[in-house]
Amino acid sequence: MTGIVLTQYDGLILGPIAKVLGYIMEGVFFFLDFIGIPNVGLSIILFTIVIYLLLMPLTIKQQKFSKLSAKMNPELQAIQAKYKNKKDNDSMMAMNAETQAVYAKYGVSPSGSCVQLLIQMPILFALYRVIYAMPAYVGKIKEVFFPLVTNLITQAGSLEFLQTFKNTAMYSRQIANEAFVEGVADNIYVQNTYIDILNKASTTEFASIADKFPNLANDVENTLSYLNRYNNFLGINIGNSPSYMVSEAWNAEGGIQWILIIAAFIIPVLSAVTQWINTKLMPQADSSSQNDQQNTMAQSMKMMNTMMPLMSAFFCYTLPAGMGLYWIAGSVVRSIQQIVINKKIDKIDIDDLIKKNEDKRIKKLEKAGIDPKTLNKNATLSTRNVNTSKSSISTKAKTTSLSQEEKDEAMKKSTEYYNKNAKPGSLAAKANMVRQYNERNNK
Repeated sequence: MTGIVLTQYDGLILGPIAKVLGYIMEGVFFFLDFIGIPNVGLSIILFTIVIYLLLMPLTIKQQKFSKLSAKMNPELQAIQAKYKNKKDNDSMMAMNAETQAVYAKYGVSPSGSCVQLLIQMPILFALYRVIYAMPAYVGKIKEVFFPLVTNLITQAGSLEFLQTFKNTAMYSRQIANEAFVEGVADNIYVQNTYIDILNKASTTEFASIADKFPNLANDVENTLSYLNRYNNFLGINIGNSPSYMVSEAWNAEGGIQWILIIAAFIIPVLSAVTQWINTKLMPQADSSSQNDQQNTMAQSMKMMNTMMPLMSAFFCYTLPAGMGLYWIAGSVVRSIQQIVINKKIDKIDIDDLIKKNEDKRIKKLEKAGIDPKTLNKNATLSTRNVNTSKSSISTKAKTTSLSQEEKDEAMKKSTEYYNKNAKPGSLAAKANMVRQYNERNNK
């Protein structure tokens, strides 16, 4: 088993993706270092912008689908209402044909949005792993932890001391792994585990290392100096969580530092606000054209859109500020993309789009060797069969809804007709009944 966090993730799907994203992150940080501003916060923002720009084609398709879905939903709902409670084969075929025609008319695929999400989700999950474990993918940041890590490993009791840190429990499986050989300074697995722990350590926990092992004071100071330089973003150490910042500011010597407390809340608040704006910019379905089930789903989605910004604020308050910065940057980029896409789609001439899509559909069918006219004719015939079935059902319903008196009267008239010019119960009367039956069916 490899390291859970620092050692690059080796999952079958996310592993290779995270590795590629790690190269991009390292390239961004290298560029910033080259121009003299090696900063993790700025790297996260630029890295997020680069990734979302690379995902732009998929995002446009997904959001275009959402926007056009809001426009074509009334037509789809009308088709569903038309074939409601009809389960026969002709009805199902006709409904499917008409539904496919609507999707073709608007130039979208029923599964298009799902496919785009399936492509994006692994990338976003891998992106999270890179952001959360920067030293695993950016060599320049990993170098900062040396020689502190090498010297700390050889200190008696160092592992037990690090296990008192707040976030060390999440690395217990790494420590218990057979690859972890305590006290061996040149073991890469041990080094990575120590860096994992130190990467999540607070400023106070770093200072406690110098207190516990005075001979490492200079190493701790040098490492903290570089980390503070890399992690300082607009006066905030993004290596610390806002909750830790609030705690430190509240218990600071000389009294409560209100400015630091306000600064600590900026990232969680911005995360919630940008998430909320992002949800408001997403295409909204017209509730007046929805059925009860769809309205229920819309209400659930509305509640989720309300809860997500609040959850985002909570996570950003408890996790390192760098993760919150990533979420804010992502929300801002998505919002800008959504505004641009909304304006672009709003300018689309729907009639012109429909005509182009119908031409594409005809060419596609002809290329596949299918005559569009025959296809439309078959769909029409299926619809006629549905209407015929509807008439038959309606007639049967009327017949079964007759009262007992009406049934008796009809039977009396029928018997009188059958017995006309024939003795009741005779063979001639029965022959008349058969003849009448055939006459009715032949009409």
